[in-house]
Amino acid sequence: MFDTIPQPLTDILDNAIEWVYSFQKTFEPTVVLVPGFLRDAVQQLSDAIGFDVATLNMTLALFLTYPLAGVINLLPFGPIRHFFNFLFGAFLIQFVVGVQWIHQLITSLAVYLMFMILPRKVNRWLVPTFVMIYCVLGHLHRQYVNYLGWDLDFTSFQMVITQKLYTMAYNLYDAEVLASGVENRAAKKCEQYSLPKLPNILEYLGYTFAFSCVLSGPSFEFTLYKQACDGTHMYDKSGKPLGKLPSRFWPTLFPLLKSLGCMAFFVVVGGAFPLLDTVDPQKNIPTILTDEFLAKPWIYRYCYQWVGLMAIRCKYYLAWTSSEGANNLWYAGFDGFDEKGNALGWTTANNMNILGFETGENIQALSKEWNTKTSVWLTRYVYIRSNGNLLAVYGTSAFWHGFYPGYYMFFMSVPLLTFADRLARKKISPYFSSKKWAPFGIISIITTSFFIEYMVLPFVLLARDRSFAGWKSNYFFGHIITLFFLAFGRFLPTPKTKDSEKKTK
Repeated sequence: MFDTIPQPLTDILDNAIEWVYSFQKTFEPTVVLVPGFLRDAVQQLSDAIGFDVATLNMTLALFLTYPLAGVINLLPFGPIRHFFNFLFGAFLIQFVVGVQWIHQLITSLAVYLMFMILPRKVNRWLVPTFVMIYCVLGHLHRQYVNYLGWDLDFTSFQMVITQKLYTMAYNLYDAEVLASGVENRAAKKCEQYSLPKLPNILEYLGYTFAFSCVLSGPSFEFTLYKQACDGTHMYDKSGKPLGKLPSRFWPTLFPLLKSLGCMAFFVVVGGAFPLLDTVDPQKNIPTILTDEFLAKPWIYRYCYQWVGLMAIRCKYYLAWTSSEGANNLWYAGFDGFDEKGNALGWTTANNMNILGFETGENIQALSKEWNTKTSVWLTRYVYIRSNGNLLAVYGTSAFWHGFYPGYYMFFMSVPLLTFADRLARKKISPYFSSKKWAPFGIISIITTSFFIEYMVLPFVLLARDRSFAGWKSNYFFGHIITLFFLAFGRFLPTPKTKDSEKKTK
């Protein structure tokens, strides 16, 4: 990808990266939270089971959030909980990526300084711009120094804090707008999350480093985090419960069991159906693009790819469901009570409906169930803030993910499926039952999965040549059939619905 960069520019980039690296010795003394004996123990475990240290660190850190959540639940409400979140959030990042934890701290402090000295109307665009640029530079650095590598670094954690600080800038601005009486539809929609007052530094760092979501999200508004720390979503000012407090046993255990199941599926099935080369995925030809694999029948190759992609998704399911359970354990994932004292549920930290996604009957259903809190962020703080500008939404989402060509090949192809999906629901779906598990619904589920698995392949292959070869190995059927349907499907008769019949009468 970077082979075409002129040498003078390459020299500038190399010098800039070397300058940044020169600060490593300055920040290394800050990595004080992880004792040496713990690192030695993990290294010995890594050698014993044949797992690379970085992946093992991340896996252990994800499950370590559960005992930490058990401890914080025993602490009194108030500042001690904010301090606990900051301290152990920092510990987890240092445990996983060492000195790179400093990026999280630098970003947090820089933005807090901006919040303190700059007007909120300035911060509403300056803070999102700053955190997005920081995230983008992290992605570009990773791709420049380790192209196609899968090593863990700070960028995944930076993506989470980008959402948090982007959101907080608007929460502060919304409160100012609402207090002024100015009519603002977007601010009104997000009124419940507005922040009349800047949180103090301890609350703020507790939020940005919150241990139960610092590794893999989800990102949710500061007001929801603060409620979990001060207990106001469960108790009134006198300490009286707002309703019958629901048990956290199943809301904690079920996500934990799902995460363990997803981990097992990823290790066992992903090991049996690897898409990339298992020896050196960075340099060697992906398994599904080797001559030996391409010589097999297409139906075998596509089913293999289908299963392999499902196994890769389980890696994300593992992280998200593990985080959900940890948040629920200390009631950070609890939604609170309504005015009648009825429990509202446990959706605050829910980031994924696995069954809903895997059995989605159309593209819209898939979008609603995948990485839901990122979708909420894009809707509340990009879509409605830009007057429904989809280009701004897709652009923000793409930049937030990174700059591998495969991402953009996927993002640019999905709208084709979306348009075809809408056309099919208009021209074909009304003839059949709308029930999901009716025969037509089942056919829709299989068809949707069949096409989306084709389109999403570049998201794993990453490089342009690999992604193109992956589509080519499937004869570009996804694009060809979709374009054909878009071209000729519009000539199909539009069936009359009950609403249209009523209007006619």
